[in-house]
Amino acid sequence: MNKPDTLRGVVPATVTPFRDDESIDEGALVRLLKWNMDQGADSFFIGGSSAECFLLSPSERMEIFEAAARMLDRAYMVAHVGAISTREAKEYAVFARNLGYDAVAATPPFYYGFGPEEIYSYYAEIADAAGMPVIIYNFPGNTGKHFDLSCPATRRLFESDFILGVKHTNQVVYQLERIKKLNRKLIVMNGFDETMTAGLALGADGSIGSTFNFMYPHYRMIYDLFHAHETEKALELQVRANTIMNALCDAGLIPAIKYILSVMGMDVGSARHPFRQLTNDQKAELEKVVKSNLLT
Repeated sequence: MNKPDTLRGVVPATVTPFRDDESIDEGALVRLLKWNMDQGADSFFIGGSSAECFLLSPSERMEIFEAAARMLDRAYMVAHVGAISTREAKEYAVFARNLGYDAVAATPPFYYGFGPEEIYSYYAEIADAAGMPVIIYNFPGNTGKHFDLSCPATRRLFESDFILGVKHTNQVVYQLERIKKLNRKLIVMNGFDETMTAGLALGADGSIGSTFNFMYPHYRMIYDLFHAHETEKALELQVRANTIMNALCDAGLIPAIKYILSVMGMDVGSARHPFRQLTNDQKAELEKVVKSNLLT
């Protein structure tokens, strides 16, 4: 399998494995990446929401970048460096660049109500520090930052040369198409697993997803069927995937993904507190739904 020269296709947003004391299990992270690669994955999104990034210390975020960097010669690797502080995000970006990562991504700075010009400068400074264009991680449901494409500063951001693409984790897939139309050079990746087929239909170059950690073959089949113009079969698998997603979200997405991985033999530990532990009833329901719907 050859390493891709750009971001595309089906990309797992890799979780962070923890030991019982909540320290990072680097060995488990490498095993998970290799397992996904054996299933066909050739690109990874490291240190994002699925990795519990904002529950990690700065040194821990860099620790997972370093551990995952062992795959750099075999896979296209994206490091998520987003932070509230531009200075902190730049430090992660420089660290990832020095490790040899192929790209960096960043959520917009949140919490303080930063305006469009401040957000524009944040991304420009990250790109300058990294020495490479940045992928905008558009996740308004979690960051509270909505990109208004009618705003001149926001349009200038999406049209700039220092933006490589967008991870569009937004249920409004209409905006995905509008971003693609605004700048055809952008790589636009669908970010909600449950809208993958809709995103592809509106021009997405691929999808980055948390459930791909344990559902990579299922979603790869959706992607391949869609591009083979077998859309009815792709939709059938999407519906089954969405039934699994409902069960995961009912239990708690990150804890549930980690539990199912453990059931499949990939022990990545539990989600970090304040995430709650799953009950036995939740575990039983998850196993039943996954068994009934996951492509095998």
